[in-house]
Amino acid sequence: MDIEASMQKSVESTLRTFNSIRTGRANPSLLDKISVEYYGADTPLKALATLSTPDAQTLQIQPFDAGSMGLIEKAIATSDLGLTPNNDGRVIRINIPPLTEERRKEFCKLAAKYAEEGKVALRNIRRDAIDKVKRSEKDAELSEDQSRDEQDKVQKLTDRFIALVEKHLAEKEADILKV
Repeated sequence: MDIEASMQKSVESTLRTFNSIRTGRANPSLLDKISVEYYGADTPLKALATLSTPDAQTLQIQPFDAGSMGLIEKAIATSDLGLTPNNDGRVIRINIPPLTEERRKEFCKLAAKYAEEGKVALRNIRRDAIDKVKRSEKDAELSEDQSRDEQDKVQKLTDRFIALVEKHLAEKEADILKV
């Protein structure tokens, strides 16, 4: 098992989760988690429409199939994003209202929670790797010194990836708080 690859995937997952948090500007990645019930199957929104941002406060959704317009509108309205879609018959527009100071603080707390979940995932990978090293030592595949060296490597790798998550959290918080 490649520990570094697992940790990288964990960090990437945390970043994808960060992208679902609203900032003061329109960003198509806000709609990444929305799926639409389309012909009996849950389909990601970006598979059904073109997503764009004509200006900083507006998201525009151009469905490939005009028949899916109502389904897309309903999926956005019932999502936990708190956004209201406006349908003009050809495209759906969503106005992204500026965030209040209180909402910005809530979103910062949410980002911190997601970062903590990412760090917990990294620590779980570390724990599994260290357990594997200790088992190898117990089975006499590694000497005590080799085992200690391997555990130190795993710890250093974990520290590096946790610092990366912290860096991304700081960037996201700065983005959320920027007016």
